[in-house]
Amino acid sequence: MVFDMHDNIFMLAGPVKIHPRVLKAMNTPSIGHRSPEFTAINEELRELTKYLFQTKGEVAIITGSGTAGMEAAISSLVKKGDKILAIDNGKFGNRMATLAKMYGDATILTYPWGSPPDLGKIEEILSKGETKVMAFVHNETSTGLTNPLEDIAKICKKHDVLLVVDGITSVGGIDVPVDKLGIDICITGSQKCVAAPAGLALLSISERALEEMHDNGTYYLNLKKYVEKIRGGQTPYTPSVHLHLALLEALRMLKEEGLHNRIKRTARIAEACRSAMEAIGLELFPDKRYASNTVTAVKYPDGITDKQIRGRLKEEYGIVIAGSQAPHKGEFFRIGHMGLVQFRELLATVACLEVVLAKAGWKFDRGAGVAAVEEYM
Repeated sequence: MVFDMHDNIFMLAGPVKIHPRVLKAMNTPSIGHRSPEFTAINEELRELTKYLFQTKGEVAIITGSGTAGMEAAISSLVKKGDKILAIDNGKFGNRMATLAKMYGDATILTYPWGSPPDLGKIEEILSKGETKVMAFVHNETSTGLTNPLEDIAKICKKHDVLLVVDGITSVGGIDVPVDKLGIDICITGSQKCVAAPAGLALLSISERALEEMHDNGTYYLNLKKYVEKIRGGQTPYTPSVHLHLALLEALRMLKEEGLHNRIKRTARIAEACRSAMEAIGLELFPDKRYASNTVTAVKYPDGITDKQIRGRLKEEYGIVIAGSQAPHKGEFFRIGHMGLVQFRELLATVACLEVVLAKAGWKFDRGAGVAAVEEYM
């Protein structure tokens, strides 16, 4: 069959599938971004974003990708000479480390992809009392690994270090209680667990972070300007109005489902996915203790190629899953299960994965993966 971009099973780890309600929200005439109507939209977005982050603190919404949110956080908090500690154990951790080196006096803790950081080493560095900011990626979608946020947050709190967390693929899918954990800036993206179109970065910002911010980082990404404006229901610069409308509808849907209900559903689907992979004899890429609930990374068996699996899933069955990225290109595949993914989609994905694995010569108990998923339904 020819792949149909309008009718398929979309199992990427972002962007994710978008509900018709969210798409319909964008189908509206232009609205003046300085109008009372748009101010009302921003005021509702402000409250729903606080609900998403589980915070009473302030929030910012930037027209830009999650990377814009990362750079806004680092550039607004860190200036030349400030010491910052970052973790590099995946593609996006490497991006955070790069930003840390661009803006501050950075120490980078580097680990192999799929490996968690050494908490003792973090403690050792922060205990010296020289570090202003620690920054890391909570959920590393490049490897399907979730870094130990709660443990790291405790160390930062103990040593009075500002904490910046990339929660781009965890907030809304994994429990990230910003205020409870003491996260100073937490970042997410519209196209991940929130299930809106790509193009907006959302940030929660503590009062302490606001006090520590400076104006010498960047112009467009100055977070103080966004906070000042959103308090009045506005944005400092021309926003993507229609993306704001889509985000508003997606956040309304999230609240209708209930944040913790969505987190629980995502966790159960993740458990089913991991169980199915084990049932058909496949190995997870990261240590199972750190396996993500929003994306599952699975190693290819020896002799089986990416084209045989992902290529066939897409072209023969209309199922889209993700591959692995350099320097591990072709070593594993990734199944996303965040946002609006339901068991019916996971079941179809696992069933068709069994078919293409069998065609590629992999020996396993046919039907075992499907049966494993059914145990969780």
